[in-house]
Amino acid sequence: MNEGTRAFLSRAGRMLIGADWVDARSGETLPVTDPASGEAFCRVPSADAADIDRAVSAARHAFEHGEWSKMRPVDRERLLLRLADLLEANAQELAEIEALDNGKPVTMARHVDVALSIDFLRYMAGWATKIEGSTMEVSVPLVRDREFFGFTRREPVGVVGAIIPWNFPLLMAAWKVGPALATGCTMVLKPAEETPLSALRFAELALEAGYPAGVLNVVTGLGHTAGAALASHPGIEKVAFTGSTEVGKLVGQAAVRNMTRFSLELGGKSPVIVLDDADPSVAAAGAAQAIFFNQGQVCTAGSRLFIHKSRFDRVVEGLSEIAAGMQMGPGIDPATQIGPLVSAVQQQRVMGYINSGFEEGARATAGGGASEGPGFFVKPTVLVGVHDEMQVVREEIFGPVVVALPYDDLDEVARRANDTPYGLAASIWSNDLSRVHRLIPKIKAGTVWVNCHNMLDSAMPFGGYKQSGIGREMGRAVLDLYTESKSVVMML
Repeated sequence: MNEGTRAFLSRAGRMLIGADWVDARSGETLPVTDPASGEAFCRVPSADAADIDRAVSAARHAFEHGEWSKMRPVDRERLLLRLADLLEANAQELAEIEALDNGKPVTMARHVDVALSIDFLRYMAGWATKIEGSTMEVSVPLVRDREFFGFTRREPVGVVGAIIPWNFPLLMAAWKVGPALATGCTMVLKPAEETPLSALRFAELALEAGYPAGVLNVVTGLGHTAGAALASHPGIEKVAFTGSTEVGKLVGQAAVRNMTRFSLELGGKSPVIVLDDADPSVAAAGAAQAIFFNQGQVCTAGSRLFIHKSRFDRVVEGLSEIAAGMQMGPGIDPATQIGPLVSAVQQQRVMGYINSGFEEGARATAGGGASEGPGFFVKPTVLVGVHDEMQVVREEIFGPVVVALPYDDLDEVARRANDTPYGLAASIWSNDLSRVHRLIPKIKAGTVWVNCHNMLDSAMPFGGYKQSGIGREMGRAVLDLYTESKSVVMML
């Protein structure tokens, strides 16, 4: 662990409201636990509705008064670029914070979480100067003897409340903060109670970059107190939420009561479809990356593996060998390939699904249990002997568990892949591009990867069909979530 990480941990313990690092008004705190040991190593404030009120007031003041409200787009661009540079300069520290807080391998955190956060902030910085309206010839039928001029403009939606999950804490903060600050909004960010630390370090770097007080506020606390208070707060114009479908529905309901704009990036049960021409070894390696990446704690995790019956045994054998050979350990260890799950609650949840699969007749060709010793580890697990109606096949597990199912033809696999309330992502493994192109339109998912999985780019919109969410993150599309369109008509 480097000295920067140690120094941050020694001072972590307060949240940012306006320009001040403060405790919760109640004085209550939450423990931050290392998933690899199960031991708490620091504490953060446990905010409630009173603290959310303070943060929203600070964000409102920054939005309506002071230098932020008058800042030009090019200056917003420069601030985001400066913030990205600071993330890059502190990349190893941020990776170590994620590994300690979340349990993910530090090497992955450095090359995925931190790298993608930097890339996205730089991408969004470019959009700050490219938010445009349009002019139009206006035909007003009621007044034919006068001329009119019409135009539209995009304006920042206002104060944004953002609630982010524990699986990619830093990256999800960047996904919310980047477009909000590029468009001129202000924000109250509520990180998950399990993983608050990288958001607090992010806030430190935002102040160092030169953001005015109140533009970004970070409030730590429990979802059912601080998160609920933020989602239902009448002083915000938009809620941005990433998390489970169950909680996302509650957030949407709370927002609608105030007619607050909202966007939801929710759960998934993504199919990985292996066609009969695919190389079994390539498909097995791809399926392993699709499900075991980030310990399976990914909304797009390829947790349903549909394999053509002619390739089924060889792909399952290759996948099982990969799963059995993965090195488990603390995230902070650079040699670790698969770390612990984020919490004891999540470990118990995943083990509950595995055991329910066994009770319904599934068998494990790899894994199938928790590892012995401290920490919240679950072995990478491959289940066969399953059918489409099993709980382990239908519900999002959010752990390193994949179910393998054989199929006969494209129409069958498309129907079965779509037989889910979710529609976030899917991947297809084949070199027959004619069949791939015919299959893509049949898959009801916001993203379809071909011969890869979990590949994201800042320019590509990301979001889901059905109960996987509302709205699109990233790309040009995300600007619509943080702006309002105003129409102006002038009689000349």
